[in-house]
Amino acid sequence: MTAASASDGSRGTAPGSVRRDGAPDERTAAVRALELEFGELFTHVRRLFAENAERLSPGMLPGAYKVFTTIVRRGEVTLSALAENLHSDKGQISRAVRELEDLGLVQRTPDPADGRSSLLSATPAGVERLHAVRAPRENSLLTALEAWHVDDIRELTRLLHALSSSETPG
Repeated sequence: MTAASASDGSRGTAPGSVRRDGAPDERTAAVRALELEFGELFTHVRRLFAENAERLSPGMLPGAYKVFTTIVRRGEVTLSALAENLHSDKGQISRAVRELEDLGLVQRTPDPADGRSSLLSATPAGVERLHAVRAPRENSLLTALEAWHVDDIRELTRLLHALSSSETPG
């Protein structure tokens, strides 16, 4: 038994177990609280995506916006790599890309490495429109974290990286 488990009152309880009084153990309660906060954060991000998609092109779905921003971030990408990166169905991604092409936001060019494939990239007009859409909220994270100490921001970044990489923070 570690000193931490002895001092946090979890001695003798397995992860995910409940105490004798029926309440979840301290670790389970903390993880549940974290899940709730992630849920709130995801809802906030989905709302921002929906707002940005609507500003980019009225009626655009948030999924198409996500496809577009991924193409912008990646520079050039094949449809297959895009679908894999977004963990989405290739047909669904293909429909979104066609919509983005019709709007003049994305273009296809032949893939020099594979003549059967195309590379997708954002058009200069698409990148310009994206910057205009993002401009009103560009500094929102900076503003939200303005009162935070820079070490706390670095620690949050380190912990989120560890979580997303399935690593134990060291």
